[in-house]
Amino acid sequence: MSTDTLSTFFAAAAVIIAGLVIVGAGAGLLGRVWQRARRAWESLVLSVGEQALWLAWGMAVVATLGSLYYSEIADFVPCTYCWYQRIAMYPLSVILGIGAFTRDARVGRYAAPLAAAGGLIAAYHYLIQQVPSLAAGACSATAPCTAAYVWKFEFVSIPFMALVSFAVILLMLSVGAAHRRRSSP
Repeated sequence: MSTDTLSTFFAAAAVIIAGLVIVGAGAGLLGRVWQRARRAWESLVLSVGEQALWLAWGMAVVATLGSLYYSEIADFVPCTYCWYQRIAMYPLSVILGIGAFTRDARVGRYAAPLAAAGGLIAAYHYLIQQVPSLAAGACSATAPCTAAYVWKFEFVSIPFMALVSFAVILLMLSVGAAHRRRSSP
């Protein structure tokens, strides 16, 4: 399978998952003031609450393997911000895996800050790809942060896919926490 084909698959998955994250997060946020959104959030919590930590771990593993594919097989040289995102994502593969296997309800305390930091870096990286003049000069000429090695559907790049991955992890940690609150006496 070619890198272009695999990138198209990853990009399509990222777009679909981003839509689901927007709906899920929107339901969680709007559920406080809108009854219909509250029902949607409760449905999400009931549907995937028990598997939320496993889903977060799966997302971290897929994102980690995807980044390794791009650098080690497709030979894309990671820029500085890509490395920062990896610094956040790679430990999540381990932390969330341990949390899922041991059923550690407190794993979100350690995973959420990493996912949030990684998400902020990915969002900034995506922004400077869109508006290169905002780049703070942290990247080198050999691996520019403003370059898009992957550009699908006129808006999906590697930082966009990373942002979606971090958002999924945060959403699943929230869903898992809500499920535990619901289930505890």
